[in-house]
Amino acid sequence: MSTREKLLELLEGNRGIYFSGEEIAGRLCISRAAVWKAVKTLQGAGYAIDAVTNKGYCLARETDILSVQGVAKYLDISDRDISGLNRSDRNGFDLNISVVPTAVSTNAIVRESADCGTPEGYVVLANEQTAGRGRLGRSFFSPQGTGIYMSLLLRPENCSSKQAVRITTMAAVAVCEAIEAVSGERAQIKWVNDIYVRDRKVCGILTEGSFGLESGLLEYAVLGIGINVYQPDGGFPEELKGIAGAVFDSRQDDVKNRMAAEFLNRFLVYYGSDNYYWTAQHGTGVGAADYVEEYRRRSLVIGKQIVVLSANEAKDAVAIGVDDECRLLVRYADGVEACLSSGEISIRL
Repeated sequence: MSTREKLLELLEGNRGIYFSGEEIAGRLCISRAAVWKAVKTLQGAGYAIDAVTNKGYCLARETDILSVQGVAKYLDISDRDISGLNRSDRNGFDLNISVVPTAVSTNAIVRESADCGTPEGYVVLANEQTAGRGRLGRSFFSPQGTGIYMSLLLRPENCSSKQAVRITTMAAVAVCEAIEAVSGERAQIKWVNDIYVRDRKVCGILTEGSFGLESGLLEYAVLGIGINVYQPDGGFPEELKGIAGAVFDSRQDDVKNRMAAEFLNRFLVYYGSDNYYWTAQHGTGVGAADYVEEYRRRSLVIGKQIVVLSANEAKDAVAIGVDDECRLLVRYADGVEACLSSGEISIRL
């Protein structure tokens, strides 16, 4: 761990508390000149570090920048020693977290790493994406400093393409829970992967995967999450103004680190070994019912008039339910009922 990372870990864990340069130097076993240099580097990266004569250095409580150290302090882990970058949650799932200022696409970074054999649990977070990706080849607006852009590498065992859809629906529930825990706002799911707060889309989920040609099983999945924490400067682009929103209307103290950690904590409970319900070894397990019921309870579309969209047509329907596989049950205008396992719908809010 670099001097900068060690200093940030100390300050993140003690927001609002001043440390003298001498005390920091002693704790980190470095010179006071190295402390000063690390402080300047962090300040240049946007961290609000106060430097007061005869008091020392302090990370302001209102700082809201993603960092490994900031996320780590909120993770639900059995070992609170955060001296390294690796973390383990209560189910023994290892996390290797990386935060970058800017990425073309966090999914692209993680997918490239997955192709090189990186183990499950690699997480990349960015404060900005220059070419963020959404479903169906769309772009995902990812401006600097206003959101959480995160991708997580997963390597589930014995997972078919049909079962892999559950990764997205698990993530949707976990995002809702994280938003509610941090903001107190009610979060709902527009089938299959969009999260809404106050009738505005605040999060999109994109799961990409690689399948074995012979086995037909998932070799790895890259789970991408994009959350609009704040309104971007100047507002959303014209094409998004009627759809997109943000979780918060004004800046908050350290919510991005907390929200990212809350998502990981909650998603890994569903995905973790105790509730790893799609594997042959564990059968259906208790986690399946828990997360499916939460997905159903948070549905934005059940009972609503919708339009089912496909490449060739748009058909009016009513969403009548969500089954235990999180497939959408619909009734078309002619009375015919169907079960949708993938696709896209439109709803007027």
